[in-house]
Formats: sequence, structure tokens, C-alpha cells
Amino acid sequence: MSETSGTPQRLAAEMLGSALLLAAVVGSGIMGERLAAGNVGIALLANTAATGAMLFVLITIFGPISGAHFNPAVSAVAALQRNLTWTLWAGYIAAQLAGALIGVAAAHAMFELPIAQASLRERSGAAQLFSEFVATFGLIATITLTVRYAPARIAAAVACYITAAYWFTASTSFANPAVTVARSVSDTFAGIRPIDAPAFILAQLGGAAAAFLVSSWLLRTHPR
Repeated sequence: MSETSGTPQRLAAEMLGSALLLAAVVGSGIMGERLAAGNVGIALLANTAATGAMLFVLITIFGPISGAHFNPAVSAVAALQRNLTWTLWAGYIAAQLAGALIGVAAAHAMFELPIAQASLRERSGAAQLFSEFVATFGLIATITLTVRYAPARIAAAVACYITAAYWFTASTSFANPAVTVARSVSDTFAGIRPIDAPAFILAQLGGAAAAFLVSSWLLRTHPR
């Protein structure tokens, strides 16, 4: 996080970054599904590529301003590591949620869909929840360890991880409470039923907590 960025700039970066991320996630899902002619694999591939590419860009441009969290779980871990005050954490969450909802609305507007709609896409069951635990665990571990050992590569590392996680998790790796809330108001390829969202968020927070504990242990140093 930049030491020269003021709080308004940090919050604006989190809101704008979250908006652009959700516009990419939802918009590419809509475009992919429309062009794939029923081939779900092709639609998911398009959705994955756009999301990974957008993450790389957003982390590159907003990282020096706000840290480019775009994710309440990431911000919570930053607060636990004392890299973010809890007061600013609350501001980050508000900015991330607002930005994510704006991004969904923008995607719907671009594709001439109702601005807000309750999703009907079911994402439930133990496998889906475990997938979100694993996806978020891996994301937090990727961020924590890359920041320590290869900070210049954080954008590439996160983008590559999410691109991979889209395909190796049954849930397609939401790994983000703000993203989950926003996708619940989009009845599109990227959507999730509002009734399924709370369990996803709990699984994500559990994965983030586990990753924080494991990463802290891995990074623990001892005097020679």
C-alpha cells in the first residue's frame, strides 16, 4: 500500500477496482454464454480469461494506491497482519461492496439486461462449499507469500492463481465475499442464488482464516 495515498484515494481505488472486476466477471460471462452456442466449457474459458486478465491490470494499477484488495477477506487478513487499521478495513469493505454492485449494474446495462435481478443459478452442497474454502485458502496464501518473497510479481501471481482456480474448483472460485454478494443479483452465467450466498461467504472466511494461520506459521522466523 502506498504511504502517500490518502484515505479517500484508497477507498476510491477499492471501489473502482471492484466495479471493474465485477464488470469483467459478469460481462464476460454474459458474452461467453451468448457466443458459445450452449458449450459451457467455452463460456467458462472466456469468463476465466477475462477475469484473470482484468485482475492483472487492476492489481498493477491500483496496488500502489490501496493495495488492490477488492476483497473483504484479503482486507481482513491485512488488518490481522496490522497492515491496515480496522477502521480503514470497514471503509474498504463498504467501498468493495458498493463497487462490486456498481460493476454488476454496469455489465447488465452494457448487455441490455435489468440492472438488478435475483439470480436463479444454484450453487449449493458440501462440494461447492469446500471448493470455496480451498479457493480462498489458496488465494490468501498466494497473496501473503508472494508479498513477502516476490512483491513485484503479485499481480501475475494472483491472476494466475484465480485463472487456475476457476478450473480446479467445483465452484469456479468466487473466493471473495463482495463478489459473492454482487453475483447474487445477476441472473447470468456468473450468478449465484441469494440463498446460497451466505454459506459461500462463511466458507470463504474459513478458508481465509486457515490461510492466515498457516502462512503466519510458514513465515515465522527463529534466531540462529
